[in-house]
Amino acid sequence: MTCASCQHHVEQALLSTAGVESARVNLMAHRANVVFNPAVVRPEQLIAAIRGAGYDAVLPRKGEAASDSAGRDEEKNAARKAWVTIAAGAATMLLAMPLDDQMGAVDRLLMRLAPWLYAIKAETLRWWLLVLTAVVLVWAGRTIYSSALRALRHGTTNMNTLVGLGTSVAFAYSAYATVAPANGRQVYFDAVLLILGFLLLGKNLEERAKHRALSALRSLSQLRPETARRIVNGVETEVPLQQIHPGDSVAVLPGERFPVDGIVIEGRTTVDESMLTGESTPIARAAGGRVLAGSLNYEGAIVCRAESLGEDTVLSQLTRMVEQAQGSRAPMERLADRASAIFVPVVLVLALITCIAWLVATRSLSMALASTVAVLVIACPCAMGLAVPAALTVAVGRGAQLGVLFKGGEALERLAHLDAIVLDKTGTITVGRPVLEKVHESGEQASEGAKEREDDLLRMAAAAEERSNHPLAHAIVESARARQLVWQPAQEVQVLPGRGLTARAEGHEILLGNEALFAEFFVPLPAASAAPEAGVTRLWMAIDSKPVGYFDARDALRPDAAEAVAALRRSGHRVLMLTGDSAGAAAPIAKAAGIDEVEAGSDPARKLERIRELQKAGLRVAMVGDGINDAAALAQADAGIAMGSGADLAQEAGDVLLLRAQPSLIPASIDLARATLRIMRQNLFWAAGYNVIGIPIAAGLLYPAFHILLTPWLASAAMALSSICVLGNSLRLRGWRPASIR
Repeated sequence: MTCASCQHHVEQALLSTAGVESARVNLMAHRANVVFNPAVVRPEQLIAAIRGAGYDAVLPRKGEAASDSAGRDEEKNAARKAWVTIAAGAATMLLAMPLDDQMGAVDRLLMRLAPWLYAIKAETLRWWLLVLTAVVLVWAGRTIYSSALRALRHGTTNMNTLVGLGTSVAFAYSAYATVAPANGRQVYFDAVLLILGFLLLGKNLEERAKHRALSALRSLSQLRPETARRIVNGVETEVPLQQIHPGDSVAVLPGERFPVDGIVIEGRTTVDESMLTGESTPIARAAGGRVLAGSLNYEGAIVCRAESLGEDTVLSQLTRMVEQAQGSRAPMERLADRASAIFVPVVLVLALITCIAWLVATRSLSMALASTVAVLVIACPCAMGLAVPAALTVAVGRGAQLGVLFKGGEALERLAHLDAIVLDKTGTITVGRPVLEKVHESGEQASEGAKEREDDLLRMAAAAEERSNHPLAHAIVESARARQLVWQPAQEVQVLPGRGLTARAEGHEILLGNEALFAEFFVPLPAASAAPEAGVTRLWMAIDSKPVGYFDARDALRPDAAEAVAALRRSGHRVLMLTGDSAGAAAPIAKAAGIDEVEAGSDPARKLERIRELQKAGLRVAMVGDGINDAAALAQADAGIAMGSGADLAQEAGDVLLLRAQPSLIPASIDLARATLRIMRQNLFWAAGYNVIGIPIAAGLLYPAFHILLTPWLASAAMALSSICVLGNSLRLRGWRPASIR
């Protein structure tokens, strides 16, 4: 594919195939994502449909990295063709000077420097130029003309149609003027070669820019090593990664990357996960710690047990999600798509009108021909087609490097237009690892047995909470393990989001949760219980419908939470906190974070209702949560931001994933989305403005008043420059930094 028109034709070919539900073609990466019914159509038929439209494709295959070097060789070959063609065009321009009827300063200088050139007969010189141009056209322009002919056979058009038609007309007229010379018949061999040369050079520079734009995705895909050190019966053997199976023991030496997701079973080290999560600080890992494929082992030789392999690793999931996001469509792209679909036919009509107008006005075929060719080659659908996807591709890649994963172009656009940010408390602006401060037993049991009774309550609570992923559950289980308590697994565990859970442990019905849960089950709270301290979250416990005690836990504010909230406010956002915690636990956290609007005691249904209220008030709302308990609110919000970690990637929901649990990534993701939209608008303005201004100038609009005409080779150079400008502007996002680290 060479331009947005090609992209449109390939998409239409896929969508018109029976059994295809949707198709997205990525002009940047030359990939297509197709959703189809395998009972109706096979992948081979999709390939056939693309070939039927005049293009070619292959099914995804392993070993893509191996073709990268071949791609670089092809790039070098294209650059060589471009420069040779431009050099041939420049030489042709010099050789054609003696054929000009008018003598200028350059002609007189050339006559002094190369008098032999002016001694050659004009007819001989024309034939030399014809042969030189024909040879270079066949050698360098074969792909352009074959693409234009394929499109013609299938009744479609693309950018190569314009260039092929323009250069073919100019070459054919010049050949006619060579075979049958006459006064007033000029040759345009130099223009033909320079047009072709500048086109090839522009496409080569464009491919290099695309290569840089896709560098983030390529870097991710190259992180995983090809081999692994497998240990069997104490013997270490280096084997291809495909031979590793779940449960195998894998050794990783200092300075090597982990080949699999696994659990450390021997040794201690620090790990660099920056390419996966954006976290630059090395993370300590010891026995029992989880390591991710693609992360770098620093100083310790360790052995890990393989858990996830190949496409199931976090690295593969992240790579796949980045690729899908880069191939998605932003709403802003729809206008460009509609324009690209009709662009080439419209330009062909304008070129015909230009030719007729010049013939009628001047009765000069040479002037009509020059202006017509200029119109054909200056028009550039590529810039329009690349304006949005180029910026989106670079932004998604840059976001992944910083620990922000956009799900697609639509999510990125929504993120840039927010009015209000709703924050969950636990795990979002707090660390999410509460520490159990108190185990309190209700009733009038003797104080000398209090410790044993507390251990009993904690043991039964741990049995019930062991299968829960809530931070309070972790606090109870960790506290029980610290006391070296042992328990039997609970049965019939049922988690009630935002309230607590029910379970059966040691033959008793266990109820663990907040006041709302006790009210729901008609269990009265002890009247004499003291109110929890400020900042403390209380978890009540009942056994067989009788309240038996409570657990007090305290969470800590994340170090960057206050600055993140301040940054959101500075950018004009309204910030709210919704939490299922009590008002006493929520208020100190909100105050420390600088949040004025707080709603405590909000279960998932209330959070969903509150977001709808804000939306009805005309606000565009983002919800920031853990992606699990807040799934409904994340889905309802205009933009859902799920805060997790690289290891939780597959579980997270939302439009945006924060791969590190750092609130500072919230304003950073919004700022990046806004910067990307600015680049998209600039690209669209340039692409549209270039064509709107360039085509009339090439047609000769300025000639009557200023006697300014655009030569065909200058028009070709301008066309090549337009796409490069769009890609260059998009590549500025590669160096984007959050305001906090600029």
